[in-house]
Amino acid sequence: MLTDLKIENVAVIEKAEVRFAPGFNVLTGETGAGKSILIDSINAILGNRTSRELVRSGARKACIWATFESVPESVKARLRHCGYEASDDLLLYREINAEGKGSCRINGMPATATVVRDICSGLIAIHGQHDSQSLTNPATHLSLLDQYAQNSNLRRAYHDLYREVVKVKREADALTANEADKQRRIAQLTEEIEELDAASLTADEEETLNDRKRVIVHAQNILEGITAAYTALSGNEENDMAGAADLLGGASTSLAESARMDENLAQLSERLSDLYYSARDLTTELADRLDGYTFDGDELDRIESRLDQIYRLKRKYGCEVADLLARREADAAELETYQSSSQRIEELNRRKQQLFRQARQAAEQLTQSRLKAFDDMNQQMLAALAFLNMPGIRFTLKHQRGPLASAGQDTVEFLISTNPGEDPKPLAKIASGGELSRIMLAFKSALADRDAIPTIIYDEIDTGVSGLAAGRIGNLLHDTAAGHQVLCITHTPQVAAFADNQLLIQKNVRDGRTYTQIHTLDMEGRVHALAAMISGDNVTDLSLANAREMIEKSQ
Repeated sequence: MLTDLKIENVAVIEKAEVRFAPGFNVLTGETGAGKSILIDSINAILGNRTSRELVRSGARKACIWATFESVPESVKARLRHCGYEASDDLLLYREINAEGKGSCRINGMPATATVVRDICSGLIAIHGQHDSQSLTNPATHLSLLDQYAQNSNLRRAYHDLYREVVKVKREADALTANEADKQRRIAQLTEEIEELDAASLTADEEETLNDRKRVIVHAQNILEGITAAYTALSGNEENDMAGAADLLGGASTSLAESARMDENLAQLSERLSDLYYSARDLTTELADRLDGYTFDGDELDRIESRLDQIYRLKRKYGCEVADLLARREADAAELETYQSSSQRIEELNRRKQQLFRQARQAAEQLTQSRLKAFDDMNQQMLAALAFLNMPGIRFTLKHQRGPLASAGQDTVEFLISTNPGEDPKPLAKIASGGELSRIMLAFKSALADRDAIPTIIYDEIDTGVSGLAAGRIGNLLHDTAAGHQVLCITHTPQVAAFADNQLLIQKNVRDGRTYTQIHTLDMEGRVHALAAMISGDNVTDLSLANAREMIEKSQ
């Protein structure tokens, strides 16, 4: 529960520290004194969106601290999941500067507003003064019914099945849609594959062909060079010219003779001998090369024709040979998918029918949980409304089964009859503002027994209600506070009289600036505060006695 709230430079509040008690806490004060600022501060500390307008005029930043005790296990689990220390106590801090930026801390450790909002979602529930108007919108009724039914496991199981049905249906529809487009694509893929297969491309063929073409084009110059080198090594018999190899042989023989007489020449002799044998080997290899440089007259034409074919394919598809080979494999894979799509469609349709049957069964289970919940909630609601001075109320549920949707197969709307003999009609056509406030409180009271949130805040839930009904609202809120900490902003003395702890919010003007202060009232303070709520500025002995009697009776 929320135990302490400290505020600095938030709107008209320069500095305030509030201690909340267990049970029923009431906040009273004149309109515009700053009661709603407390709600804004609590919203901010819980990580909800805020703005720089919250910063007090002239201040550099606004700061808010909140302390919670007896933290629920669900919140502790989220704290541990996010890497924060989890204990029975929790300290939150929020800072908003004049530029609209700010920071958050959880137990002194930095956090983002999003993380704070996720962690603290189970700490406080805030019901604003305009929430009762949401009852007039049938779209909210299913959510209220599900909250009471506590059927989250059923809803999750159904939604998983429904999502799978949608996924399978989309895949099947995609395969069956645009049959003409699919056939055109199959023809295109088949043509590409046949063309690329006919070309018989290999990864390094183009480079090899270009190398061979270059050799053929320069064959004459290459042969001349090889011939000159061969002649220089082997000699020319016609001109009686000795070749370099023969000369090296003679030199090697002469030096070998000398090395036999002087061992110091042995190494030089070996080197010269190696040169001789290398020259002989080179001469033989050059002779072989001369024999190999004979070309078919049509070979160059064939090479150029093949290169031209490769060039046209590259230009047509806008990619290199390696990419063409990859494209052929991708085309084949896609074509196989299309060709097997008929079988896949049959499989998907069978799967869709199976999932649909399961989803319909899950939706029916969800429906039954909602119908049973309405019967139970209806009894609890009627008892609460009778207590709130609305006897004879009749609630019915307008329920229709329809196609499966994300929330199930149900369309629901609460109908009400406020007078005997009248047919139930939509809330928007029957209930007044005060009646809506009491109906909403009856809903919240019924939900409170099933809600694990420790602190509930009601912001002027008694709007449009007075007299006996207002007193009954205070009584019901006090009873609700037996299982939850309840904070209530009210202008109604009959509600304030039931408080376990009353806080007075006062606005003062000093030196042209507005200052708001928050006081925890003792018994005499409560008597005077209620007397002022009853009679305004003219507090009399009679209004004081009346206020004291209201508090004593409520106790």
